[in-house]
Amino acid sequence: MKYQPGDKIIVLLTDEEGKVIEVMNEKMVMIEVKGVKFPAYNDQIDFPYFKMFTEKRKEEKKKLFIDQVPREKRDRQTEKATRLVKNGNGVKLSFIPVYDKDIFDDDIVEKFKLYMINLNETAYTFSYTLMIGGASDFQLKNSIEPLSDFYLHDVKFEDLSDNPRFDIEFALKDPDKKKAPYYETSLKLKAKQLFRKIEEIQLNNEPSFSFMLFENYPDRVEVEKIDPIASGLGRLGNAGFRVYDADKIKQNLESPRSVVDLHIEKLTDSWKHLTNFEILTIQLKAFEKYYELAVAHYQPSLTVIHGIGVGKLRDEIHDILRLKKEVKSFVNQYSHQYGYGATEIYLEYK
Repeated sequence: MKYQPGDKIIVLLTDEEGKVIEVMNEKMVMIEVKGVKFPAYNDQIDFPYFKMFTEKRKEEKKKLFIDQVPREKRDRQTEKATRLVKNGNGVKLSFIPVYDKDIFDDDIVEKFKLYMINLNETAYTFSYTLMIGGASDFQLKNSIEPLSDFYLHDVKFEDLSDNPRFDIEFALKDPDKKKAPYYETSLKLKAKQLFRKIEEIQLNNEPSFSFMLFENYPDRVEVEKIDPIASGLGRLGNAGFRVYDADKIKQNLESPRSVVDLHIEKLTDSWKHLTNFEILTIQLKAFEKYYELAVAHYQPSLTVIHGIGVGKLRDEIHDILRLKKEVKSFVNQYSHQYGYGATEIYLEYK
């Protein structure tokens, strides 16, 4: 092996100094340059002492004036991001394959290293869940800084053949009243799609492939009251409902949630004086709301946390689900995260 962890290297393309932090396989290593970690092929780097003996003496650097400093700092931040992903804005989920040899000495993918890459100049908090075969396999809550990458975890290659789904909920690290309180997205991978991506990066001699999670964090959707006289809608206007064209209904809906917690303290701050009947009514209204949002956004599934207790809320929800035409199936089984206190609902659209 040409390189070992700890070796100092030079990136040939950018002429930057760094070091090897991990040997991924015979052709690739993970390197760190100015605090940013990313994979590189062996022929893209070299030892610094070779450069010292072969390069020509550089001309003396020109003086740097104070009005040039902000621009230089911004360019360096952009370079860090573009070393990870080619261009653009947004937040991406990046897959770095780690190869091994089979009995015929051919390269095969053993596992993937998953990274979240933030190309925006905004910091986010996130809640990440990997679902495999309809069950939660890995969860993580953390934050990611502007123009940076965040290592999530390793995933075995064979696990990604079992209907993997990556559920991620984002929020601004520094809340903004003009922006949405959260943004939830989901990525589903199929086996054919995965094999095609692997073939593409091997053909193009690239170290990884990525999927866009979102480009721009969404604005807050304000509920606008209408003028009942101008609109001619009478009681709807007086009630404060928002009216818009039917073909724009989806873009005006509230963001859906893949997991809904119906514990009463999650739904209202003033609950201690409520009767059991009033609490149950609030919980069922919240369930109906998020169920309808899930259907409107064509979500494949919805997890409802109802708790255990005496089972009244659970039974009421199950009775409602039996009458819903979009429900393909639902199950209340033990999970390491919720115990028996949640029901997973699988939806189907015709």
